[in-house]
Amino acid sequence: MTASWNKEANQKPNIYKARYLCSLNNIKMSDIKIKVIDREDQEHMLEAPTDMNMNLMEVFKAYELPVEGTCGGMALCSTCHCYVLSEHELPEATDDEEDMLDQAFFVEDNSRLGCQLKINDDINGLVVKLAPSAE
Repeated sequence: MTASWNKEANQKPNIYKARYLCSLNNIKMSDIKIKVIDREDQEHMLEAPTDMNMNLMEVFKAYELPVEGTCGGMALCSTCHCYVLSEHELPEATDDEEDMLDQAFFVEDNSRLGCQLKINDDINGLVVKLAPSAE
């Protein structure tokens, strides 16, 4: 998914165009807020739709944060590696996610792959920090 987001004008990414079309048909939508701390310790408050079956990596990319998502969300790389800083009850990591984190750099106890965290109401207010790049 490619999205353009004019950071200076604080415009939302293109994921919201589809939501606008749904709103014309009176389809109820909901957003959650996620705080992301990038690799330069800059904080970003993101809004993410809960009704589009997205994951955290896709939201990072939609807001043009420096996340590659090389494997497309299949837990086959660790380019969306992040640290969960808030106390949210998240689903347990799958075996595939654990296997990939075993091979990743800079892994901590709170490490997760963004592609494995689905956007839903339960993670409203989530705070994450992007892990250092392996490069």
